[in-house]
Amino acid sequence: MRYGVIGDIHGNLEALQAVLAELEAAGVDQVLCVGDVVGYGADPEACLHLVEERCSGLVGGNHDVAATGQNPLDLFNPYARRALEWTVGHLSSGAHETLARLPLTAQMNGFALVHSSFFAPERFDYIFAPSQARVCFLKQEAPLAFFGHTHIPIAFFHTDPITFSGEVELTVDPETKTLINVGSVGQPRDEDARACYVLYDSETRTVSIRRVTYDIERAAKRITDAGLPEILAERLFLGR
Repeated sequence: MRYGVIGDIHGNLEALQAVLAELEAAGVDQVLCVGDVVGYGADPEACLHLVEERCSGLVGGNHDVAATGQNPLDLFNPYARRALEWTVGHLSSGAHETLARLPLTAQMNGFALVHSSFFAPERFDYIFAPSQARVCFLKQEAPLAFFGHTHIPIAFFHTDPITFSGEVELTVDPETKTLINVGSVGQPRDEDARACYVLYDSETRTVSIRRVTYDIERAAKRITDAGLPEILAERLFLGR
């Protein structure tokens, strides 16, 4: 099976459409999403509909959960909070219900999905460093897992000590637990403005981090036209 794994779309319809088009051209068997479909961007409802239509596996992210009122908005920085307040008002009742039903983790065929960490996933802790990955590994049951949340693609390996890699191509060792951040479709933060996603081939156990150019100017204009904070549009060009 060949999987496309996406995440942190954040209401960026232009980026999502570009990634899904590339995945379709690549002929992947399934598309999966590690959450944060909404927040920041101007098209939360359209992105959610498209993800529901195209993804066979989806877990909730902190922005998804907050948009349903399950997490307080004061946990977010002022720009994210303003965007979430706008998002809440621009989602249909059906979209709210969909987001409220999302699980925080999902077990697939030989691997797992989570937005943040398997250790208390409802806390949405970040994994930037080996020490944070070690805590996650304590609760990770599958040999391979995909996550998001930081918007930065990276792989951690449950070795002693914990090791990590930023390589864009790697082969997963079935004897070593591996945790892979799939980057961000809609708001990359590693200074590469292109949309990011992962291709996973379960037969060869290879993982590839892929980049896609998309119409950033249109996505940014959608944000400013919606009256959302301009910084959310500006950062799309910077990839951070």
